[in-house]
Amino acid sequence: MNIEISEVANLPSRFGEFHVKAFKEDEKEHLVIYAKELNENPIVRVHSECLTGDALGSLKCDCRDQLEYALELINKEGGMVIYLRQEGRNIGLLNKINAYALQDTGLNTIEANHQLGFASDERTYEVVTFILDYFKIKRIKLLTNNPDKVKAISGVQVVERMPIIMKANKFNEGYLDTKRDEMGHLF
Repeated sequence: MNIEISEVANLPSRFGEFHVKAFKEDEKEHLVIYAKELNENPIVRVHSECLTGDALGSLKCDCRDQLEYALELINKEGGMVIYLRQEGRNIGLLNKINAYALQDTGLNTIEANHQLGFASDERTYEVVTFILDYFKIKRIKLLTNNPDKVKAISGVQVVERMPIIMKANKFNEGYLDTKRDEMGHLF
């Protein structure tokens, strides 16, 4: 794995004061936002990019709420958010918008991905293992509802899976139901 690593920079934000470091994996540049002090079993949120949710505040998903919750939590308790550039479960922004259009016709998120020729979830997590090893982290509390993410992260011991439950709204109820019922997310 050929990865270029940035210097450390300070990131004061509305969620707290953090350090940031970028990891460039081929054409994808991932970001690690972390507390100034990391404890022995840090809370880790592996968050995949969601431009429509994270930046634009889309109500079709719970991504922004999860990201903000994670940043607030790591500010209080220590840990890191590993922000992966894997838009739309790694199908890219163009295909994600095409999937949104299919969802507008009544398909759920999985059916839309399949209609476009993709698996339900195309994300990979090898770079997470690299990042955690870089920081010499061996044990984590993983902030996720996704059991596949727990299984996919190797090289560290997940001592606790911490749920990240966000309130549903009328625009994302079906999406959250699909994540629970068809993808096995633990709410």
